[in-house]
Amino acid sequence: MLKWLAIALLLLLALLQYRLWLGDGGIEELREIRERVAVLDAANKPLRDRNERLAAEVVDLKTGLDAIEERARSDIGMVRTDEQFYWVPGVATEGGASGVRAGNSNE
Repeated sequence: MLKWLAIALLLLLALLQYRLWLGDGGIEELREIRERVAVLDAANKPLRDRNERLAAEVVDLKTGLDAIEERARSDIGMVRTDEQFYWVPGVATEGGASGVRAGNSNE
């Protein structure tokens, strides 16, 4: 009787070990999931960095007037009232806009 109980327990242990190492949800599947997580994490890193840069830019735009002025100058060609605007055909500026050049009247 005790012999059969020991054999039954050993078979049960072997079955549980098989499921742990080779079955669904076992060690092998856990390793594959961890590899997938590492690949996806590496793919998301540039996106996280971009989001951090954008969040910093949003904070800067909300708090500082310099950032707003810089955006207005580069995006829509804003010129302040104390500056003079000179247009030189065919000359590219730092921002890449062709033909626009602004000079400070204080110079």
